[in-house]
Amino acid sequence: MARALPPLPWFRSFEAAARHLSFTAAAAEVGLTQPAISQQVRALETRLGVDLFARNPRGLTLTDDGRKLLPQVEQALQGLARATAGFESGTAGAGLVTVAASVSIAQWVIQPRLGAFLNAHPGVRVRLVSAIWPDEFRMRPADVEIRFGSDAQVGQGAERLGPDGLIAVSRTGDPDDLTRLPLIEAVGTSATWRDWAAQTGIEVTAAPQVYVDSYGAAVDLAVAGTGIALVSALVAAGPLRGGRLNQLGPAPIPAPEGYFMALRSPMPEAQALGQWLRAEVAQ
Repeated sequence: MARALPPLPWFRSFEAAARHLSFTAAAAEVGLTQPAISQQVRALETRLGVDLFARNPRGLTLTDDGRKLLPQVEQALQGLARATAGFESGTAGAGLVTVAASVSIAQWVIQPRLGAFLNAHPGVRVRLVSAIWPDEFRMRPADVEIRFGSDAQVGQGAERLGPDGLIAVSRTGDPDDLTRLPLIEAVGTSATWRDWAAQTGIEVTAAPQVYVDSYGAAVDLAVAGTGIALVSALVAAGPLRGGRLNQLGPAPIPAPEGYFMALRSPMPEAQALGQWLRAEVAQ
C-alpha cells in the first residue's frame, strides 16, 4: 500500500514560510497564527525526517533539504491551481452567485439555511466554494467571501459576522463532561481552553486531547459525542438550536479571530444573499 502524503496545509505553510523566510509573514498570508505555521512546518519536518529551515535569531534560512523541496512544492501547488481554474471558468451566468466561504461556515451556517434563501429567491443560483487559505480566495474570484481570521488578516471591506464568541459545547452539556470527556481544541486560533478557564472561572485541569484544524471539525466531533469542544458560537448555533449540542458554562468569551463577510460584487443577487446571511446569523 502506498504511503499517505503529508497534509496539503503543511506544504502550504512551508511554501509561504520559504518565500518570506518568516513564520510571522507566512501566517499573515495564509490566515493562521504564527505558532500554527511553525507547528505545521515542524510536523512536515518530522514526517520527512529532515530540517527544512535553520531557525536563526534574526529569522529563517532554508537548509539544503528545504531548497531541494521548495521548487517541487511550488510546482505542485501551481499545478493544482491551473487544474481547478479550468473547471471554474465555465460556470458563470446570469443570476449565479459564487460564495467562497470558510469550510466551517459553509457546512454549519450556510448549507442548513440555503434552502430557505433559494425558496425566497427562485431566480438566483448559488455556487458554494469551500476555502481555507487566503490564496484560495485570490485564485477563485467570488461575489461573496467569508473568511476566518483577525481584523488585520481579512482585508478591507469585510464585516465581522456574529455572535462569534467562544463557547464550550458537548452533546449533553453536563458540567461533568469537563472531567470525563476529552477536550477538543482548534489549532490556528489564538484562544485556548486555558483562556476559557481563566475568563469563566471554571476549573479545567486536563490538557486538550484532540486537536483539529477548524471549528467545524470540532463541532463534528462534539456532535458525535467524542468530547467537549471550544468553538465559535456562530458555528455551533445550528446544533445548539437543534438540540444536538448543549453549552457548558456561562456566556461566550471574546474571540480574537472571527468570520468576516465581504460583498465583492454589486450584482443584486449577491447583495441579496449577503443581506440574508447577515440577518440569519444575527438571529
